[in-house]
Amino acid sequence: MAEISQEQKMFYASRISFYQQTINTLLQKEQDFLLEIEKETEQAPLKKFALVDVALNITSNYIIQSGISEALMRVKNESALNEGRKAIYRSIIYLEDIVTNWIDVPFADYKEKVLALEPISCAERFDKIRKLGFTIQLIEDTYGDNSKWKWSFVDLEGRFAVVSKNILNMESMIANMDTRSPNYEPTVLHIRLIKRQLGNAANRFREKYELSSQRIDDFRTAINLLNALRRVHIFLNESGEAEMLKKKSEAWLIKLESDIKSQNTAKQK
Repeated sequence: MAEISQEQKMFYASRISFYQQTINTLLQKEQDFLLEIEKETEQAPLKKFALVDVALNITSNYIIQSGISEALMRVKNESALNEGRKAIYRSIIYLEDIVTNWIDVPFADYKEKVLALEPISCAERFDKIRKLGFTIQLIEDTYGDNSKWKWSFVDLEGRFAVVSKNILNMESMIANMDTRSPNYEPTVLHIRLIKRQLGNAANRFREKYELSSQRIDDFRTAINLLNALRRVHIFLNESGEAEMLKKKSEAWLIKLESDIKSQNTAKQK
């Protein structure tokens, strides 16, 4: 890689100055929101929901900075991408703070937390989740296939799948799926996204376990994600899909138990 001249660096700094100023403004806005949340705890869920957009906009501006770096100097701005990745994690955490990060539990266990978002429409929830998923995919693509963060994105995808599920009011979901409901389209699209993301995340955790980590907790998370997806199908009275997932989950559990025994045996030698 050719050495980057001081002139190129200065030109790059001038080209990204607007985006850096925008980031600084958004970071201050994020801090102001967090201070407000400390003072007004009753409004915390709604303010944290709004904070998701702030964090995602920060990420978008960091991605632009890296894109300009590639265009001008033929090199990614890893520092900007890392800051963008951290902002995405914050957006996930804000949603987890509202609706929990619980994977395979009955809706009743976290229903009260979801009800705190009642002022937020189905369409707004879906738009937020869709934007989050798009931003995650965008930063993964920007890093590229050979990134050192490849497997850490599996965790991000899994947490995204879980909050996508948990932010939906499962009790009103059936009524909203009536074609006469004004919430029909965003609800159906949201459910499709949940199914796709939970299934993909389960497979990705299994892949991470097999090809990289060999960590039992990764395999357990994969199984929990499958079971969470099965709960969704059961809730929707989709018995065929639920039964297929039950068999898949059981097969994975048998494999997990076998691997645990093998690991324990290896440790004893």
